Amino acid sequence: MGSKYPVLKPNEIIKALNDFGFRVISQKGSHIKLRREGSDAKTVIVPNHYEVARGTLQSILEQAGITLEEFLTKL
Repeated sequence: MGSKYPVLKPNEIIKALNDFGFRVISQKGSHIKLRREGSDAKTVIVPNHYEVARGTLQSILEQAGITLEEFLTKL
């Protein structure tokens, strides 16, 4: 079973999350923390590795409350 989640570089994910209102607030080691303020405030962590694994991307999007379809339109 092939995953519908793409393997992406961290900067591609962060750029797309920026379009959803997420901003980088800190970095600790190889983990970049992004937050969206407001009534539906959310925080997600993006690992700053060469590429982000599919399952990790799936988890990031679930935490962010963004569907894969919405996310793919921002790439």
